[in-house]
Amino acid sequence: MLKKCAICKKGALNGKSISRKGQYKAKGGTGSKIARWTKRKFLPNLQKMRILIKGHPRQVYVCTKCIKKGEFKKA
Repeated sequence: MLKKCAICKKGALNGKSISRKGQYKAKGGTGSKIARWTKRKFLPNLQKMRILIKGHPRQVYVCTKCIKKGEFKKA
């Protein structure tokens, strides 16, 4: 079972976690610089639910946006 929303196919996104150093200009410094960065993943808020897919109940992952929209029928 994939870690993706069964309805909108929302999955993980890749990005960076940036570490900054130096004092900000507003506080009297010369500005902040990027010291280093590491790769990270932005994961969607997925919940495991039993829903009807093509008339059959299945246990799948559904994102909270689709749960709020109510784009499915519970099994």
